[in-house]
Amino acid sequence: MAVYALTGFSLVSLLSFGYLSWDWMKPSLVADVATDPMEKSLPPAFARPPHIIFILTDDQGYHDVGYHGSDIQTPTLDRLAAEGVKLENYYIQPICTPSRSQLITGRYQIHTGLQHSIIRPRQPNCLPLDQVTLPQKLQEAGYSTHMVGKWHLGFYKKECLPTRRGFDTFLGSLTGNVDYYTYDNCDGPGVCGYDLHEGEDVAWDQSGKYSTLLYAQRVNKILASHNPKEPIFIYVAFQAVHTPLQSPKEYIYRYRSMGNVARRKYAAMVTCMDEAVKNITWALKKYGYYDNSVIVFSTDNGGQTFSGGSNWPLRGRKGTYWEGGVRGIGFVHSPLIKRKRRTSWALVHITDWYPTLVSLARGNLSNVPGLDGYNVWPAISEGKESPRTEILHNIDPLYNHAKYGSLEDGFGIWNTAVQASIRVGEWKLLTGDPGYSDWIPPQTLTNFPGSWWNLERLTDGLRKSVWLFNITADPYERYDLSDQRPDVVKTLLMRLVHYNRTAIPVRYPAENPRAHPDFNGGAWGPWASEDDTEEWEGTGEPLKSRNKKKKCKICKLRSFFRKLNTRLMSNRI
Repeated sequence: MAVYALTGFSLVSLLSFGYLSWDWMKPSLVADVATDPMEKSLPPAFARPPHIIFILTDDQGYHDVGYHGSDIQTPTLDRLAAEGVKLENYYIQPICTPSRSQLITGRYQIHTGLQHSIIRPRQPNCLPLDQVTLPQKLQEAGYSTHMVGKWHLGFYKKECLPTRRGFDTFLGSLTGNVDYYTYDNCDGPGVCGYDLHEGEDVAWDQSGKYSTLLYAQRVNKILASHNPKEPIFIYVAFQAVHTPLQSPKEYIYRYRSMGNVARRKYAAMVTCMDEAVKNITWALKKYGYYDNSVIVFSTDNGGQTFSGGSNWPLRGRKGTYWEGGVRGIGFVHSPLIKRKRRTSWALVHITDWYPTLVSLARGNLSNVPGLDGYNVWPAISEGKESPRTEILHNIDPLYNHAKYGSLEDGFGIWNTAVQASIRVGEWKLLTGDPGYSDWIPPQTLTNFPGSWWNLERLTDGLRKSVWLFNITADPYERYDLSDQRPDVVKTLLMRLVHYNRTAIPVRYPAENPRAHPDFNGGAWGPWASEDDTEEWEGTGEPLKSRNKKKKCKICKLRSFFRKLNTRLMSNRI
C-alpha cells in the first residue's frame, strides 16, 4: 500500500533513519519488565485513601523519555515506569490549556467552552466557575490539596485563581510561558510582567531560583510539614520543558556532544526535571507517604519540534491532532497497584484522571454528572479492559477552515472544513486542517535542509480535508484509508455530529488592555472587579472603570534592575 503523505525523497530519507524498521513493540523500548518471583505479595485493599501526586510536564515529546529509546537521560522516570504501569495507549490534548482544563474538570473542551486555542494573559477568560474541579472533590473527601507550578487556566479575576478553585496552597505561574529564572513573561512587545505567585500574592522574593528546582523544593516542604496519616493531593505542573530553553550549566555539560543546540538545551531541561521527580519520590519515602501513595506522570501535549522536542516515530508535533500532538507519555507508579511491572495498552485519556482519582479518594461523583472521563483504575491496577472505547480529540469551530473541505465531502452530514478529530475503537478520523503533518526524526530538529520542512506541501496532503487511519495497525499514520473505507468515515462523522450537538459556545473573548502588568504593579494577576465581570466575559471590551489603576511609571526600570541582579546571582544559561 502506498504511503500517501510522503514523497519519494522523504520516504528514502526516513528509511535512512530506520523509520520503517522501528518496531513499535520492540521489547527494549516498551515491553513488560519481568516480575521478580521474590516480590512481596500484592498489597491488600486500601486501608485508607491514598496520597496522590500528579506530575504534569510541559511540551515533553513522546520520544523524550529513556524508555521510549530517547538519547535523553531520564533514569528516574524509567525506573518509576518500569516498576509501575506504562500507559502506551494514553492520550492528551495538543496544547496547554485544553489538557489542563480536561484534567481538572474531567470534561472535553467542547463542554467547557475552551475548544479553541489557549487562554491568553490579557483575555477576560478562565476555567468556567460552574465547573466542580478535581481538587474541590478531593477536598470534599478530606484531602489537603496543593498546587505547585503552571496554572494556565485563567486569572483575570480572583475567583479564577487556583486557591479559589480547590487548592489550599499554590506556588507557581498563572500564564503559559515565563522565564525560568526571572519569571518575567512578555505577551507581545512591551507587554511584560512578573509571574510567580505564592497563594494570591506576587512572590517577588523567589526571583532568581530555577523553577524546576524551586518547585521540587516546595513539594518537599509540603510533605515535610504535613501529617502522612492524613490524605494529601499534590498537583505538580512543571514549567519544564516548555520554552524558553534554559537550564543550569551542569545539566547542559552532560550533553555537550550533541550537535543540535536546541536539542542539547532541551535534553538538559528534561534531565533536570527527571532529577526533580527523583527528589519528590525520595521525600515521599523519607516522610512516610510512599507506601500509601499513587504517583501519576503525564505530559500535557506533544513535543515542539522547533524547540528541541521529539515525537519520533509519531507523526506531527505540538498543536496538531496527529499522534505526535495527542499521544502522551504516561505511567502510574504505586505500591498499591495489584499487577505491577507491565505495559498497559488500555485506552486512557486525560479526562479519565478526574473520576479515577476521586474514586481512589473515596469521593462522591454522584453530584458531578456528565463527566467525559472514566474510572480506569481497574484497567491500570488489575489489567482489566478499559471502559473507554472512544476519544473526542476536539471540535474547533473557530480554527481556520480547510480550503478544500465541504459539507459534500462529509456525506452531507458534516462540514469537513471544520477542524475536528475523533477516535473510535481502532479507527481515527481527522477533518479540516489537523496541523503540521510531517515525521521529524530526532537530532535533525533544527538542522533540516530548508526543503525538508515543507515535504507535506509538495504532495496532495494539504488538498485533503478527511483522513482515516487504523491507529492500532498503523500508529505512525502512514496509510490514509478514507477512500477505501467510506463506511467507517461516515460512521465517525456521525459521532462528530453527535458530540457537536452537546457542545457549548466557545469562550474566546477579545484581549483587554486593563490586563497590562503596568496597571497591576508590574506583575500578571487579577485585574477585573466583580462589577465588571459580566460585561468583560460577554464582549471582551474594556470598561470605563472608576477604580482604574494609574500606570506604573517605574515598572520597566524596576524590571530591568531585577533582571540584571538575577543574572548576576544565578548560574544561568
